[in-house]
Amino acid sequence: MSRMVNCPKMGESLEGLDFLPFPGELGQKVYDNISKEAWKQWLAQQTILINEYRLSSLDPKARSFLQEEMQKFLFSGEEIDMPEEFKAI
Repeated sequence: MSRMVNCPKMGESLEGLDFLPFPGELGQKVYDNISKEAWKQWLAQQTILINEYRLSSLDPKARSFLQEEMQKFLFSGEEIDMPEEFKAI
């Protein structure tokens, strides 16, 4: 039986992640609350942000920015800041 979570992003009870997506308190919060589907959506969104802003995973400012945007996207329902140049297909 898969683990179910009440996903704030999707607004319903869905299958949860199989493992912590990253270490730390925020990783635990994501694991405890976010569904596989919402996480999949975030990974797609994160890829857009990394590519459009040309972010480096080695840059602490870039990691901090992505964590802030992830929290907005997954937990608050806020729109996240998209680059002006980004054109959705």
